[in-house]
Amino acid sequence: MNRHQDDDEEAPLLQQPGQPKTRTPLPWNQFWIVLLIQLSHNLVPQTLAPLTPQLIRDIGVTHGDETQVAHFVGILQSSYSAAQALTVLLWSQLSDHVGRKPLTLTSLFAIVVSMFSYGLSTTFVGLIFSRVFYGAFNASDCVIKSLVMDITDQTNLPKAYGYMPLPLMLGTFIGPLVGGSLSRPADRFPDIFGRSELLRTHPYLLSCAVPAIFASVVFLVTYFRLKESVSSRSSLWELIKGRLLRQSYTKPFTLSSNDLASSGVANSEEVPSRPLPLRALLTPKVLTATASSATNSLLHVTLFSILPVFYATPIELGGLSLDPPRIGAILAVSGVAHGVFQLLFYARLHDRFGAGAIYIAGVGSGIPIIILFPVINALARAHGIGLAVWLCIGVQIALKVILDVSSAYLVLFVRAAAPNRVSLGATNGIVQTVVTAIRITGPASVATIFSYSMQEGHDAWSVYYFLMAVAFLAVGTSLLLPRHPSLWEDHQ
Repeated sequence: MNRHQDDDEEAPLLQQPGQPKTRTPLPWNQFWIVLLIQLSHNLVPQTLAPLTPQLIRDIGVTHGDETQVAHFVGILQSSYSAAQALTVLLWSQLSDHVGRKPLTLTSLFAIVVSMFSYGLSTTFVGLIFSRVFYGAFNASDCVIKSLVMDITDQTNLPKAYGYMPLPLMLGTFIGPLVGGSLSRPADRFPDIFGRSELLRTHPYLLSCAVPAIFASVVFLVTYFRLKESVSSRSSLWELIKGRLLRQSYTKPFTLSSNDLASSGVANSEEVPSRPLPLRALLTPKVLTATASSATNSLLHVTLFSILPVFYATPIELGGLSLDPPRIGAILAVSGVAHGVFQLLFYARLHDRFGAGAIYIAGVGSGIPIIILFPVINALARAHGIGLAVWLCIGVQIALKVILDVSSAYLVLFVRAAAPNRVSLGATNGIVQTVVTAIRITGPASVATIFSYSMQEGHDAWSVYYFLMAVAFLAVGTSLLLPRHPSLWEDHQ
């Protein structure tokens, strides 16, 4: 292999400072399908959230003990995350070899199977199986990120991520309505569904069927309309033979320029031959991006877990004594504000200040968010739930929006850290594996510390000390990132 080919294999993923800075238009012929796929996956947890507690009660696993409902709901959530943590790296590496499209179709198929299984389950073991199946075969978190990186370049990737909250907002709005209003339809709508023995026996099947049917439609759209974005692929059988015989069977497969243009693949002149092995991916840049992603995820999941608990906890125990409707309204406003802010300002802030500066500022906003917890409680103790408390909650939510938006800039650093273009999937898989492990352990840790701090004789500020330590750790790792991802590319 000559020097020119070597340069192609290590071709930078981001545009160099000396290259033209003309903004590339978003490949909407492919990107709208990505948004549909994201909506399919976002509908699943949002649909299950309102119906799962009552489903747990109905199957009798708690034996009438209301204090155990949350415990079993937590087991279901953890089973999904644990299964995903065990397989996400495998799927992400496989996507570099066989392509993004087969893995995307697999994850959509997993939605269909798991949601119908969930709705038909009459035992807790059946519910666990459904969630584990979905988690084990859901590679969307890393594969979709790699797919978006494939079809964009440095100039339009920030704009693409400005649109990524749209599926989340739609899922957050539609999912709870489907899960809540369509559960137990034979009881709620007896004139329409009262004669259905199936819906009487399985009262949550209709709610689960809606995201399953939607995923089926998106599966067909993806199969017929989504273009493969990986330019160098091998078949699964050849990959298996290569593993068994300790040989590489990845074939250099070069798309024509027309194919590349139609599929929206950015930087079509860069067609490296094959993905790098896992050990070769553990470079200082990848490890730095992974560390930042891990600490950022830990800060997010701990704050997201503690926020509704703090709002619901009695004032005398350190919380705010808000009822569920108010808590839901606050979280809904936060979600909508996040989506609108990212859609309008993500790309503009990136162009004006650079990804590194925005990310550091966003992570730093976690510190005042944490400080506001005891401040809000002190105000509520002194003056009740008045204007001062609501102003502080508003400031806290605004800071949380900044924190949420800043996290999306990490994808730019992960893209820049990948040693070459055809190893994007595996690089995303490394990051996602660590992040998924954090999602399993983070909520349980902060919940345990919060419960400990509320007990008599213990320091009520223990949970805030823990959160501040997490926030400073996230800020510390953010300082290891360059001001702009292209600076990493300058030293490739």
